[in-house]
Amino acid sequence: FSGVRCALCHDAYTAEFARKHNNANILAFGGRTTGVEIAKQMVYIFLNTSFEGGRHQRRVNKIDTEGEE
Repeated sequence: FSGVRCALCHDAYTAEFARKHNNANILAFGGRTTGVEIAKQMVYIFLNTSFEGGRHQRRVNKIDTEGEE
């Protein structure tokens, strides 16, 4: 699907960098393997972190181009 960038995250660090470096717009995590407090922390960080752009933009463009095919 064009424009969809989902990231499977396991902790606050992976949620933060999924947004910063990959401009992920969907957060995924295991319902049985992720505790409630960690899930809340990941959601908060994911929603409050901005994409850095710059050198990471080229990767996001490649991901978006692949989704169009």
